[in-house]
Amino acid sequence: MNAGGEGPFTRDAFLGGRLIVRQPSGGAHRSGHDAVLLAAAVPAGLVGRLYDLGAGAGVAGLCAGLRAPGLAVDLVERDPAALAAARLTLDEPENAGIVTRARVIEADILMPAAARAEHGLIPGSAAMVVTNPPFHRAGTVRASPDVARAGAHVLGPEGLEPWLKLAAALAAPDGRVAIIFPAAGLKDVLDSLAGRFGAVVVVPVQARADAAAIRIVVTGRKGSRAPLALAPALVLHEPDGRPTAAARAILEDGAPLPGCGVD
Repeated sequence: MNAGGEGPFTRDAFLGGRLIVRQPSGGAHRSGHDAVLLAAAVPAGLVGRLYDLGAGAGVAGLCAGLRAPGLAVDLVERDPAALAAARLTLDEPENAGIVTRARVIEADILMPAAARAEHGLIPGSAAMVVTNPPFHRAGTVRASPDVARAGAHVLGPEGLEPWLKLAAALAAPDGRVAIIFPAAGLKDVLDSLAGRFGAVVVVPVQARADAAAIRIVVTGRKGSRAPLALAPALVLHEPDGRPTAAARAILEDGAPLPGCGVD
């Protein structure tokens, strides 16, 4: 990711400059490599609708849309600054290849089910749902005094459950889900997927080959009974700190995430 620009929003380049994203320059959460890794779990040949829940400025959803030209991308967000950034992103001329297939939806994942459709959240409509939710449970970290940043980093009292419950509601029969989360939260992810998604694949992400996983990318299929699989880890850095070839291919060239069954 390369950053530039001035004022309240920066202009950040992703996928080697194929995507330009406007992000709040201070205060609110800013997306980085995690969002691109999440997008790499989306199959390039997938056709239909993709919802990016808690989309922020839209990095994950738009990177996924560039990987999969058959997808219409809905960026679902509630934070005003993030919504403004996402709309500015869709106005960037460099993004002409994706903007005709993308829209911003102002909605809260906690809204009543009866209100979802009028906001553009159509039950059973999605070929794919991706989410990069807040990483921390309430009470486990000191929340930022900035409301937007705190909301992006700290889950509500119900944890991950509302996020993956909504993902299941939006997914079509045999629809897919992908989530990126801290490796320490694997049990929470699996518990929230249980009974909703099967054929679950866990891809650990390690900073270095000799280090414990720092992230997990987890995918699944709605209604599948296939067993869980643990894929080989993606290693981000060589011992000297340089990005690995696999990491560069994903972050710069939009290559698929190895091990999760995408092309």
